Amino acid sequence: MEPFPIQAVEGDSSIVVVRLDQGRPVVVLDHELIRRLEATLSALPKSATGLVLASAGERAFVAGADLKAIQQLGDAELHKYLEYAAGVFGMLVELPYPTVAAINGAVLGGGLELAMHCDGLVAAPSAGGRPYPVGLPEAGLSICPGWGGTNLLPARMEPGEAIRRTAAGEPMTYDQAVAAGVFDAVAPSPGDLMATAVRWVAQARKAPRPMREGAPLRWIGRASAKGSPAEVVRALDRIRPELPDTDSARAVAEAVDAGLTRGWKAALQVERDRLVRLRSTPAGKAAIEGFFARSGGKG
Repeated sequence: MEPFPIQAVEGDSSIVVVRLDQGRPVVVLDHELIRRLEATLSALPKSATGLVLASAGERAFVAGADLKAIQQLGDAELHKYLEYAAGVFGMLVELPYPTVAAINGAVLGGGLELAMHCDGLVAAPSAGGRPYPVGLPEAGLSICPGWGGTNLLPARMEPGEAIRRTAAGEPMTYDQAVAAGVFDAVAPSPGDLMATAVRWVAQARKAPRPMREGAPLRWIGRASAKGSPAEVVRALDRIRPELPDTDSARAVAEAVDAGLTRGWKAALQVERDRLVRLRSTPAGKAAIEGFFARSGGKG
């Protein structure tokens, strides 16, 4: 599988840039893209000291996962696909230097989960000036995240609000995400995005490298500037009675609880199990089919 081009940053060649590119305005997290990402991460130069993960998509960083695969694969095949992608995302976590996602547009579902496997998120307003969506909309399709989103987003903003939005499938606008503190840095304009991301990596290199222990830097099982695991427990207890009475919302709460009590890998397993089951329920089938009907079969 051909890797994406790996470019050195002018003025600091040890920081490399990888741009996800499918030759179309919106990048979708399908099997081919994941395989190319795996090949790219395997080919990173040994001399690298930082990575910027960017997108060549004009309207989105990554719009989301491949819903056709989620709809069409058998249960065992879907489990295998989800686990394979999680392993590729995990390659970002294991890199021995800072990583940052440079977000230029819509970042939803699996696309946001991929970005949140990086140490940092740096974003810029859209080129057109219209706020783009940021979040985990899976519950709106009567399914749930499958690559750790339930445990990642609450570590990047107020955890109760993150859990509520994930359980309701309610993304934020770019402006709301900025106000919520989701991003580690915000560029003043689209043209400043890459420079801001490179500066973030260069600054992050100066700090001691925290232990990863197989999990992303920012997730609910690790104390961070957004709060401790104990605070996430309290947020979940507070928000649980207010969550929608749906299987998707219950799956989100179960995955958060699994991460807090049994660890990162257990949370991923709960997400995968619930996603595989939910996409085959009447509600899941109807919601996904309705999505394809609205989008003209694209997803």
